[in-house]
Amino acid sequence: MKRIGLVFTWMLLVGASFSQEFTGDWYGELSVSGMKLPLVFHIAKTDQGYTSTMDSPSQKAIGIVVDKTEINDDSVILNLSTIAARFEGKLNAEQKIIGTFHQGGQSLDLVLGHDATLSAMSNRPQQPKEPFPYYTEEVTFENKSAGITLAGTLSLPAKKGKFPVVVLISGSGPQDRNETILGHEPFAVIADYLTRNGVGVLRYDDRGAGKSTGNFGLATTTDFSTDAEAALNYLKQRKEVNKSKIGLVGHSEGGIIAPMVAARNKDVAFIIMLAGPGLPGSEILALQQALIGRAEGASEADIEENATISKGLFEIVAKEQDASATTAELKSYLETQLNALPDSMKSKSTEEMIAEILPGVDNPWMKEFIRYDPRPALRKVTCPVLALNGSKDLQVPAKENIEAIEKALNEGWVERGKKEKHIELYILDGLNHLFQECETGSPSEYGAIEQTFSPRALAKMLDWMRTQGIVK
Repeated sequence: MKRIGLVFTWMLLVGASFSQEFTGDWYGELSVSGMKLPLVFHIAKTDQGYTSTMDSPSQKAIGIVVDKTEINDDSVILNLSTIAARFEGKLNAEQKIIGTFHQGGQSLDLVLGHDATLSAMSNRPQQPKEPFPYYTEEVTFENKSAGITLAGTLSLPAKKGKFPVVVLISGSGPQDRNETILGHEPFAVIADYLTRNGVGVLRYDDRGAGKSTGNFGLATTTDFSTDAEAALNYLKQRKEVNKSKIGLVGHSEGGIIAPMVAARNKDVAFIIMLAGPGLPGSEILALQQALIGRAEGASEADIEENATISKGLFEIVAKEQDASATTAELKSYLETQLNALPDSMKSKSTEEMIAEILPGVDNPWMKEFIRYDPRPALRKVTCPVLALNGSKDLQVPAKENIEAIEKALNEGWVERGKKEKHIELYILDGLNHLFQECETGSPSEYGAIEQTFSPRALAKMLDWMRTQGIVK
């Protein structure tokens, strides 16, 4: 999962160039309560104007939506309503944005530059480079039920022929077709590897991101599953696609979506889950917060306090009640928690702090994620499944989720009274949530690691597809 957790918000609350030059990746560090907090802004220009997202890698927050990007001459304003934050800055002659980051009553100096905070961010040896020995095509397809157009790249081993093809489904946050994160493009690496080995790949920009239309901020995982199904339906219309060999490869949240689609659509020939969850969202978040907290050196007392606060929020969201009742109960709960804080830790009034914290949990995506249990959909999957998780994944912990996935899949076959189709599950030693070889698995390492996607994981996917007769 790449959505912002509660830790980032709580930590901040407590503790003559021209506009076209703003596009690209901008790196900087906030100084928060004596700690360094790396931030990365990704600014892109589209026909409709500018769009951007923010990453806070050390806080496991990737792809935070910047809902308003204003650029005028040498000035930029980025509004992030989901975390009640704003950045204002000016671009100088040295190509640095000198500005201020506002959140939780604090105004912190922030200087952004194109040079990565960590020098290794600029070295990505696996990044595919043209010319490619295969055919690529820019494509668009419709999600008619949502009234949106999705844009992507279709790569095929050759321009003519009939090939097995997979749809790549990204993790949470507004992702582009390459699932770009901290200079890495894992979906580009996967697509290049598979296409070179005989498997076509369709990867697409999430709704509201890149060249795809739609409103990302109002969408849920269920909505995103209809986008993936639209991709599947598009491939079925292509003459170069072997319609009996169309698979879904989902990473993180995409590992929830792939079984959702396969459970209701028998045209899915197989699925591959990369760091896919097998547990309810509330349990994933609880495990994630504790593991990342420990990896980043948080005290057990702080981890326990955060877990207690989060548990209360999750329990409120999990209730079956209308949205207004949920909002009212969340406000009341936060008021109690904030009033218990010493005055020295309060930067604003309780009412103002609630207004800043509430959007992070009281939004359609987060509420559905907290409530959603992937196991019922997994029980309905009848096609072959490969599930891969990294042993050092701190965002979707491997052991707990692999066990839950295996149990649910097997229960489904028992319920149907049939012999299971081919199911394989592996925990790959030493890999993190992005399937990089790593030291601790902490999200703070992602940008510093040169490797984008482990060759071991790539080979495991291809070998499994070969054993299934999907590709020779």
